[in-house]
Amino acid sequence: QVPLVESGGGLVQPGGSLRLSCAASGSSLNYYGIGWFRQAPGKEREGVSCINRASKHTYYVDSVKGRFTISGDNGKNTVDLEMNGLVPEDTAVYYCVPVPCDVQGMGLRVPENYWGQGTQVTVSS
Repeated sequence: QVPLVESGGGLVQPGGSLRLSCAASGSSLNYYGIGWFRQAPGKEREGVSCINRASKHTYYVDSVKGRFTISGDNGKNTVDLEMNGLVPEDTAVYYCVPVPCDVQGMGLRVPENYWGQGTQVTVSS
């Protein structure tokens, strides 16, 4: 099923909102743990949030806590990332990949063939 398919990015003004969606191409989303990563120009890829679709456990990096909400259970074929209160620092290409997601945190070691095209999020006035 990898790579997964991301959608929903775009250009938004500071303070605005976007909803990203992650799906499997042509099939059901058959992973328990799904994570969202982002990579800004000139920066390393960063783990943003993850969800365990079976246990409902979620994780957020400190910089997005209170602004981003991840959702998606086993009954849905997508994992969404609702992003509110966007700031220019959120500008990046956002990717979703299967990763472990539990009380120990978010898996950050992802095989290269797991990465898809991503979806561009640009926050600018």
